[in-house]
Amino acid sequence: MAKYLLGIYSDEKAWGTFSQEDVAQAMKAWNAYTEETKASGAFIAGEGLAPTATAKTVSMRGEKKATTDGPYAETKEQFGGFYLLECKDEAEAIAWAEKIVDLQGHGAVEVRPVMEYDQA
Repeated sequence: MAKYLLGIYSDEKAWGTFSQEDVAQAMKAWNAYTEETKASGAFIAGEGLAPTATAKTVSMRGEKKATTDGPYAETKEQFGGFYLLECKDEAEAIAWAEKIVDLQGHGAVEVRPVMEYDQA
């Protein structure tokens, strides 16, 4: 078993075009997906993120730290949330990611293994 981070990317502006009924239906689908991951035993953690307008980026500029408003990279699609799952292999993690893509109907999901460190 290995841990995988499923990073969810989508156009956050799309949410602003949804009716209250659309949002309620989408949240119901997201909750069902979360419950499915929990029932399978794969779920470790998962959260949605506040809009990118609330983000701050802390970086090093030479010898100085700098804090700027906004996400690290400006892109068409924004990092909006994640699931941390324990899967038997990469294929299982990709299968879970495909369900997210089907659920969203747009955007992308980055599947990345979590590094394992020796507990010495």
